[in-house]
Amino acid sequence: MKALRNCNWFFDNLSPEEGHIHGIKKILFSGESEFQSMEILETGSYGKCLILDGKMQSSEVDEFIYHEALVHPAMLTHPKPENVFIVGGGEGATLREVLRHKTVKRAVMVDIDKEVVDRCRELLPEYHQGAFDDPRVELQYLDARKYLEETNEKFDVIIIDISEPVEEGPAYLLFTEEFYNIVTEKLTESGIITQQAGTIAPNSLLNYTAVNNTLSTVFPVVAPYYANIPSFGLPWGFTLASKEIDPMDISVPEIDKRIDKRVKGKLDFYDGITHHGVFRIPKYLREANRKQKRVIRDTEPLFTYTA
Repeated sequence: MKALRNCNWFFDNLSPEEGHIHGIKKILFSGESEFQSMEILETGSYGKCLILDGKMQSSEVDEFIYHEALVHPAMLTHPKPENVFIVGGGEGATLREVLRHKTVKRAVMVDIDKEVVDRCRELLPEYHQGAFDDPRVELQYLDARKYLEETNEKFDVIIIDISEPVEEGPAYLLFTEEFYNIVTEKLTESGIITQQAGTIAPNSLLNYTAVNNTLSTVFPVVAPYYANIPSFGLPWGFTLASKEIDPMDISVPEIDKRIDKRVKGKLDFYDGITHHGVFRIPKYLREANRKQKRVIRDTEPLFTYTA
């Protein structure tokens, strides 16, 4: 089995020379879908964890950091997000955070892998918290790129919550210039895209910088940001791209005001101070983004390391 080297430990291989070891208390599920390997494990330090193709995707203990960081910068930057499109997000936690916004009238979630969604729906109720049953949700098991190519709909926010681009995996054509051109055509005039963009560890910046550089060929505003997610074993990068709105133009008090007015319940990670903090990326990242010239294209895809 790809992800499990023995019955006691899960080795999350971050590179050929580096890894993060998690003690396993219980294997809740292990198998292969049509598209990828999948494990749902109960670990000692981080509770229930979703593993795809041998890589940690999220953990019960700190998924709130990942999902709040992925969803709320875009949703709070947009003046009134009503129609939202989610690519991937099989755990349902991205959907959960989107639905906390009172302005949302419709959330379309398209995930190519029904097996992942079904298993997460069954075994990870702590993540989705019933989000799949919300009447505003339209759930489709399709190729998200094909869906966007064929639809005539426009969305206020498009959130890309997929695993890293792995060769022969389902995600690598969702990081290319051609895909981002499709996305911008399906966004409204104030539309925003946000996505996870890989680690920001100094020894492994190619994915992060290439995503930012590729987005810059399509969008006038590209705002990279980051968050520390302990279960990942490395600091993590995200990127927001917009047709017109810069997230840093919104003040701390205004973000807090929007949260109070628009978001149901209490956020544990995100507020106005955090909003400005995550977009103030350190110098080495700013320099790496400036120097990187790699553009990801359908004919020149980028693949990350796999174990």
